[in-house]
Amino acid sequence: MPFQIIRNDITKVKADAIVNTANPEPTFASGTDGAIYKAAGEKKLLAERQKIGKIPRGDVSVTPAFKLQAKYIIHTVGPEWIDGKHGEFDVLRSCYQKSLDKAVELKCKSIAFPLIATGVYGFPKDEALEIALSVIQPFVLDHNIKVYMVVFDKSSLKISKSLIDDIQEYIDDNYVDETNSKYSYYRENRGRRGGKAHLGEIVSPEVDLSKLSIEQMISNLDKTFQEKLFEIIDERGLTGPQVYKGYVSKQVYSKLQADREYRPNKYTAIALCLSLHLNVEETQDMLSRAGWSLSPSSKADLIVKACIIKKQYNVVKIDIILDEFGCPELKNIK
Repeated sequence: MPFQIIRNDITKVKADAIVNTANPEPTFASGTDGAIYKAAGEKKLLAERQKIGKIPRGDVSVTPAFKLQAKYIIHTVGPEWIDGKHGEFDVLRSCYQKSLDKAVELKCKSIAFPLIATGVYGFPKDEALEIALSVIQPFVLDHNIKVYMVVFDKSSLKISKSLIDDIQEYIDDNYVDETNSKYSYYRENRGRRGGKAHLGEIVSPEVDLSKLSIEQMISNLDKTFQEKLFEIIDERGLTGPQVYKGYVSKQVYSKLQADREYRPNKYTAIALCLSLHLNVEETQDMLSRAGWSLSPSSKADLIVKACIIKKQYNVVKIDIILDEFGCPELKNIK
């Protein structure tokens, strides 16, 4: 994916540009700023930084990366949090936007960010993440650049506590073992698609599938995942980039366009459903067309289902929520 959140020490990340949450004055302090200076070589980096002088909040400047596994350090000065009513959001948004613009100007193919201003400057982490995503995700659609958000631990990225509590309640109410939930999806959804059923679906307790001929079963085949996907896309007048949004590669999207029988993996199928903001029933229907489902016996699948119910469609945020509950990222859900 063009945008990823990774667990690492930002000073050890290999990228063309590393973003430093800099001091406005030509000096350095603790936290990410101090760690970058130490890893790059304090004396040489400080000498370059002193040539620049003061950096206004929300602005950027560039130095060589010296000993880091990067070509450049993009220094940006974040806002000091007061109460959110003193331009903090605009300043933080500018930090991300100007850093990305500078990376493109420098012809960088990759850039690594910390979560800017959430340390000593005190910017609330959940709101800082919202700002970062609002700038980065649209940017990667129009630029050929990989963007990394680097954190020591994803649990340090905060999602609304009320949402986490709601999802926990949903899991508690719905997490059942497989023997009790077998065929539950089919029972819940039978007959909701105008009489047509997928091969093997339990349509009605009165229908004895064993008495149907193979020809009769085949005659009930519905649209493939691809056919239904592009039908929805056409109905909504969407473009490719608006649909895959950096979560699905252009190559995979092209395969879906070209091959009616291409079977997307579960991550791709879920990511496209999220991108289209499908509800739970629509998502289950789409996944079944690719041979997948959101299983009631999988905690990760239940979390995805709960997120859809709560209209949380952002793949990055869902990954953070999955991590909060000790589950694999979406791309690793089987």
